[in-house]
Amino acid sequence: MSGRAASGDPMIMTSQWRRGLPVLALIGLAACQPAVPDSGAGVGFGDYAEYQRQREAQLSGQSVQSLPAASAISSEPLSATGTTMASAAPDADTPEGIAAQTRAALDAANQPAGLPMGQGAGEPLQASPSNPPPVAVNSAGISRENDFSAVDEQRSIAQDAALIERNRAAYTQVQPEALPTRTDTGPNIVAYALQTTHNPGNAQYRRSSLLASDGKYQRACAGYASPDLAQTDFLKNGGPERDRKGVDPDGDGFACSWDPRPFRKAAGG
Repeated sequence: MSGRAASGDPMIMTSQWRRGLPVLALIGLAACQPAVPDSGAGVGFGDYAEYQRQREAQLSGQSVQSLPAASAISSEPLSATGTTMASAAPDADTPEGIAAQTRAALDAANQPAGLPMGQGAGEPLQASPSNPPPVAVNSAGISRENDFSAVDEQRSIAQDAALIERNRAAYTQVQPEALPTRTDTGPNIVAYALQTTHNPGNAQYRRSSLLASDGKYQRACAGYASPDLAQTDFLKNGGPERDRKGVDPDGDGFACSWDPRPFRKAAGG
C-alpha cells in the first residue's frame, strides 16, 4: 500500500479529492457572500435627528447649520465666566435696607385683597403647592341649592318640605278674562291697511295741484307725533277720498309717509 500511495495511485488521489470538495465549496460560498453592514455605524450619517433636520432645511431652501459640538459648551462655573450671583439682602440698618423695607410695606398696602403678594388684579393666578389659590367666596345672589352640604347647614329635610308647602299655598293661578270692548269708534288703520293692496306712491285718488305743495305738506305732517296718528286723523276727516289738510298730496291714500305694508306682513299677506 505504501508503495502505491507513494507512486501516486489514481484511486487514492480521487478519494482525497472527493473529501476536499465540500470544503472548497464552503470556501467559495463564503467568498461570494456580501458583507453584513454594521447598523451601529448609521446609514451615511452619525445622527438620524441631525440628518432629518438637514434634509428638511434643504427641502425648504434654508441654509444648513450644524449644531455645535459638545466640546464647544463650556463646563466652567458661572462665576468663572464673569456672571455673579445675586447680592445678599442689605442690612436693615443701612439706607438700602430701610428703602427695601419701605418698598415692601408699600407693595403690601397696594396688594389686592385675596391675591398672593406680587400678584396683580389683572394678571393670571400663579398657583403652586407653595402658593395655593385664594379661597373663592360665593357672591351675593348666587344660589347654593345645588350644594347639599350648604343646604344641610341651612335647614333640615322637614324644614325644606315645609318651605315647599308654603310656596305651593302662596301660588296663585290667574284665570283668563275676556278682552275689553273697544270704546273708540274712530277709523281703524289696521283694518284699512288690510283692505288696501297698492303700495305707497301709487296714486289712487285725485288731488288739487293748488294744494299739493311741499311746504304745506311738511307743515301739516309736523303737527302729528307719528305717521299712525296722521293716518288716523286723515281717515277721520274724509280720507282717503278727500285730503282737507294736505297730508296726502300724491293721492295714494296714505298720509305723512304712513306705510301699510308692515300690517299686511304681520297678517301674513
